[in-house]
Amino acid sequence: MRVVDPHLHFWSLAEQNQGWLSQPVHNLLGDYTPMVRDFGPQQLMAERGEIELEAFVHVEANADNPLAETQWLSQLLTRKTADLPYSLVVHVNLAAEDAEQQLLDHIALSPRVTGVRQILNVHADPLFDYVGYHFMSDERWLKQLSLLAQYNLSFDLQIYPDQMAQAAQVIAQHPDIQFILNHAGMYVDRVGPQGWCTWRDGIRQLATLPNVAVKLSGFGMLDHEPTANSIRPLVYEVIDQMGVERVMFASNYPVESLYCSYEEIWQCFAALVANASATDKEAMFAANARRFYRL
Repeated sequence: MRVVDPHLHFWSLAEQNQGWLSQPVHNLLGDYTPMVRDFGPQQLMAERGEIELEAFVHVEANADNPLAETQWLSQLLTRKTADLPYSLVVHVNLAAEDAEQQLLDHIALSPRVTGVRQILNVHADPLFDYVGYHFMSDERWLKQLSLLAQYNLSFDLQIYPDQMAQAAQVIAQHPDIQFILNHAGMYVDRVGPQGWCTWRDGIRQLATLPNVAVKLSGFGMLDHEPTANSIRPLVYEVIDQMGVERVMFASNYPVESLYCSYEEIWQCFAALVANASATDKEAMFAANARRFYRL
């Protein structure tokens, strides 16, 4: 099975650059101590099973020092990827005074930088809250978001469903930036119908904006026993609203290794769209990722 994986993370414990990983605390992932291990290209190739990986996107992994992460990756990937095409999505704090300099520093470290991710998830329950701050209401953040268009960078948008309406307003003001919604919009509030309706309505609102794409990934983070049946409604709703030209399947590995293997992730996705045309499968499993991340 041939895939382009648009959402991977690498790290090395010796770098001491992921404090959240080296000192685990209970959060939405559950007990993630099995993930406290080195994970890089060699481990990925050893764990991929029968999956033929053609290219990938490394997404920032909440490093304590994002620039050090990019520098480490630029050195690691030169040595160890067997010449696989790749892109880097880096962390920049767009609310910081030096946001533009951060961008320039990342770009100087690697020509493979094609996008930025700054996690925006806010939730009333501390178990699910990531950042505890509403960046999309910060005037400096909103102003400096436009830097991405200036440097031809996309924005990986990681939010919860109740943030989607505000995100849609922001996105509509930046038609020249490609936004890529992470993890199918992170359907978090699963008790009662209101949470589902909020997620569904948010996806439908975002789908009206032509510069939004979606990564179908990360399902295990909020459903620790993901199956084809459990994720089917989410996958089908996103595909139905976005169309096959704006969706990408992705692994979110090694985070998802807490719940299933790399091969199982892709086999599950393949089973869900088994009846799709060869052209549509190629789009969702490879071609869209190549296009959005310039691979």
